[in-house]
Amino acid sequence: MDQAAEQAPEGPGKLAGLEAAMEVDELTGLAKFYDDWRRVILGAIAVALFFALWEALLTWGIPLNKFIISKPSLIFLGLYRDMESGLIWRDLLVSGKPLFFGFGAAILVGVPVGVVMGWRVRVGYSLDPLLTALYASPLVAIAPLVIIFFGVGISGKAILIFVLCVFPFVFNSYSGVRSVDRLLINTVRSFGGGELALYRIVLVPTVLPFVIAGARYAIGRGLIGVLVGEFFAASEGVGYRIAWYGDMYVLDRMFGYILMLMVIAVIFTEGIRWAERTAFPWRVGM
Repeated sequence: MDQAAEQAPEGPGKLAGLEAAMEVDELTGLAKFYDDWRRVILGAIAVALFFALWEALLTWGIPLNKFIISKPSLIFLGLYRDMESGLIWRDLLVSGKPLFFGFGAAILVGVPVGVVMGWRVRVGYSLDPLLTALYASPLVAIAPLVIIFFGVGISGKAILIFVLCVFPFVFNSYSGVRSVDRLLINTVRSFGGGELALYRIVLVPTVLPFVIAGARYAIGRGLIGVLVGEFFAASEGVGYRIAWYGDMYVLDRMFGYILMLMVIAVIFTEGIRWAERTAFPWRVGM
């Protein structure tokens, strides 16, 4: 009897229970997927709705004036043609070189200066008023002077980008050092730790999150520096192409380049956020 019962086919109730359990597992998996990718999903939906509304307004609502604005469909078509011809990739390469050098120099200079200002009180008191005044001034206005002194090549644009990007690194590093818990410093010193040990054990782990936060802000300023430098004097590059398309009233291509620049800014920003979440998981949600 027992063997017969074991070999008997499963009843409909048991099959229904298995199906329900599988459905619950699928729903749980979807919920986990949504929770993991919620930021990307909601952001993509918002962007898609924005472009759909833009297209609808210019198609059925507001009369299209091609000298003022263009439709998203025409913008994407123009962007595709520039990508297909290779023009946009050449311009991105031209603009990317000064951004790389200027942004890298801003990190190499800004972080040590900010750390020294925060760690050495007298240095901080001496440099803070001058750097604050420079940071508050419209640095974009010095672009013509930079171009005059350093030329229209990579060096001039890199220096302009450096000037715009260095201050977030200086002040964020300074704030990071000033936020160090004095108890940690005293603990390291009580165990015989010297200056190098303080930098390695206390300062670097504390300052790095502030540096990454400064990088998120500095990348936007760096892209502005690229555009401004190429607006004034250039024969190629993203900024030059945007200005040229605007002068020629080829607005679909102009907006296409602007859209590409926005995508690059988002990629850089999200990449920095990913690095921050990976290196400092305890700061997620802060």
